[in-house]
Amino acid sequence: MNQQDLTKGHVMKTMSVFALPMIFGNLLQQGYNIVDTWVVGHIAGPDALAAVGAAFALMTFLTSVLLGLCMGSGTVCSLCFGRQDIKALKNSICTSFFLLAVVAAVLTALSLFGVSALILWMHIPQEITQITKEYLTVVFWGIPAVAAYNFFAAYLKAVGNSLVPLVFLGVSTVSNMILDLLFVAVFSWGTFGAALATVISQYFAAFGIGSYVLAKQQEVRQAFCGFRIQKGCLAEIAGYSFLTCMQQSVMNLGILLIQGLVNSFGTVVMAAFAAAVKIEAFAYMPAQEYANAFSTFIAQNKGAGQQKRVTAGIRCAVLTVLCYCIGVSVLICVLAKPMMLIFIKASQTAIVAQGVQYLHIVAPFYCGIGCLFLFYGLYRAIGKPSVSVVLTVISLGTRVALAYALAPAVGAAGIWWAIPIGWGLADLAGMLYYHKRISVRS
Repeated sequence: MNQQDLTKGHVMKTMSVFALPMIFGNLLQQGYNIVDTWVVGHIAGPDALAAVGAAFALMTFLTSVLLGLCMGSGTVCSLCFGRQDIKALKNSICTSFFLLAVVAAVLTALSLFGVSALILWMHIPQEITQITKEYLTVVFWGIPAVAAYNFFAAYLKAVGNSLVPLVFLGVSTVSNMILDLLFVAVFSWGTFGAALATVISQYFAAFGIGSYVLAKQQEVRQAFCGFRIQKGCLAEIAGYSFLTCMQQSVMNLGILLIQGLVNSFGTVVMAAFAAAVKIEAFAYMPAQEYANAFSTFIAQNKGAGQQKRVTAGIRCAVLTVLCYCIGVSVLICVLAKPMMLIFIKASQTAIVAQGVQYLHIVAPFYCGIGCLFLFYGLYRAIGKPSVSVVLTVISLGTRVALAYALAPAVGAAGIWWAIPIGWGLADLAGMLYYHKRISVRS
């Protein structure tokens, strides 16, 4: 479980070994999401599934600010670690923790006080308003735990330790599954039980990983013991984190706007969308985690001045992600209906058909989102997070505009087709910028 120096060793092997725990962690998380969706969909019913799906989109949007802060601070820590500047690393730890704590406290308070307004803004159908509100009121209490876990996980990944976050995520995921089954299937607590299981497990993960880092990481202990915030470090962290937060927020705001449009089609489309999104998240999220590992690899090597390893890492990552995405696209297209039936009863034929349509439209284009993840990671690592923001605006802006334009004419299929088109345009922009501004300098 020791930290790993990514500036040495065979490029593909080094990056792959570092990425695997992150990918497994993501698969564990998606495994929980599948169990959660199965339990809610089969036991609590389609209305509960629609409510949880809509609430998940909102929660993802709200916590995107926290994830952006953690990703930004992780990039700065990777750069410090790559150049072996321990003093700057300690300063980065204190500054990023301070920023994250303040933002998490404010976000939790605003979310709890504004839950009713958020539900109205999302156009939640009247028949599921109450259970959606009940679910959100509980899960909002987990925001501080999400912040703490991701802070410590981001630090460990920044210094090359991707295994420990996997261990604590695994413990959290297993406990979440057990509590989900207990609260929903045995106690019949419905969406309240699902939310409570999630929050308890989030605090398990946060407390566990925080205790480990303070016990094992001397730099973190020393940083917290002499806690101070330096203006120069604050500016650097804020610079990286602000743009990364903006990218994450824009991305998830677009997704939330799409969720609002989906909600306008009623609970059948909402339930289908909730189930299909869980399936595709399980399919392409490993590519996202690989891209996050790739970003840390690039940041460490950039900090160490290893330009040849940066170039080799880019080539290796593109090849790996494309091969994976092609394979998973074929798999999802072939098994779309059986996968939908995991979450939806066979008697709910309209929901199943709508979910299959979504997967058949979107799944063939997973290479698009895979490459987009790599562009996000690359530009964040080389100190150009603003480019990632632009790519996100292109991708989500196109998606939202097309979805709202096409949906009135062709129905929900218009929303589905807007997704790969947005990916493709953002990839094109990212590639053009790389060849004109980055590859020339390299």
